[in-house]
Amino acid sequence: MDGVYVPLITPFAADGSPAWDVLEKLAFDLLDAGASGLVALGTTAEPAALSDAERRGVLDVVARVCRERGARLLVGANTPAQLAEVPPDAAAALTLVPPFQRPGEDGVVAHFAALAAAAPVPLVVYHVPYRTGQQLSAAALRRLAAIDGVIGIKYATGAVDADAVALLADPPPGFTVLCGDDVFLSPMLALGAAGGILASAHLETAAFVALADAWRAGDAARARPLGRRLARLSAAAFAQPNPTVIKAALHAAGQIPTPDVRLPLLPAVDGLAPHLYGSLLE
Repeated sequence: MDGVYVPLITPFAADGSPAWDVLEKLAFDLLDAGASGLVALGTTAEPAALSDAERRGVLDVVARVCRERGARLLVGANTPAQLAEVPPDAAAALTLVPPFQRPGEDGVVAHFAALAAAAPVPLVVYHVPYRTGQQLSAAALRRLAAIDGVIGIKYATGAVDADAVALLADPPPGFTVLCGDDVFLSPMLALGAAGGILASAHLETAAFVALADAWRAGDAARARPLGRRLARLSAAAFAQPNPTVIKAALHAAGQIPTPDVRLPLLPAVDGLAPHLYGSLLE
């Protein structure tokens, strides 16, 4: 499960419908640029704003591309009903820590144990406490790692914190730690993370892959300046609600037909897209 995974946007046509051919081409382009795999129906895809038919269409397109390229597919799926729709050949489901309820660490562990027992594919825990409201200690993360069928974590706490350091200092066997905060990718890789799930990698996929490869090879002299540059890119990409800036940059580059997003998101305010569009031309 190591490497760079890109959580795909859902591009929209001028009439507001998903641009299926554009989604397919974008998926192929990202894999051809070196991404290890793709995430379908992650947060970046705006899944809550898609109809059931649109969600199935996104999953069908991305799954087919991954099969054709022999790439790993992760699917955003948080409920038993959603998990039942994940293709059995997917590498994993990306499953959010229960949001809003704040069930405590014991409740989170019990929740994932129940989901993993019934899921058709392994689970990657999506830990993003500034969205869910639920903190998890390093000890709780190790309990999750011990569940049969839980194979990794998207770690997105908004910091390179003490729990990340403790987890990566002695990683559980067979448990993959993927950075989920794009701006912290380089330090997380330096600590031993296996890769990342990175919306910013829509823009400079090959550079993000090169950064992961450099840290894996122990080439700090190459990794540090590249990591600093990509951290600045990621900070710009997330300066407004994701994926608005990324869509604006891809549209400016002619890669998607519109920069449109669906409510409750609003299109990015002008100013950042030209800088990010320039990064696509480097």
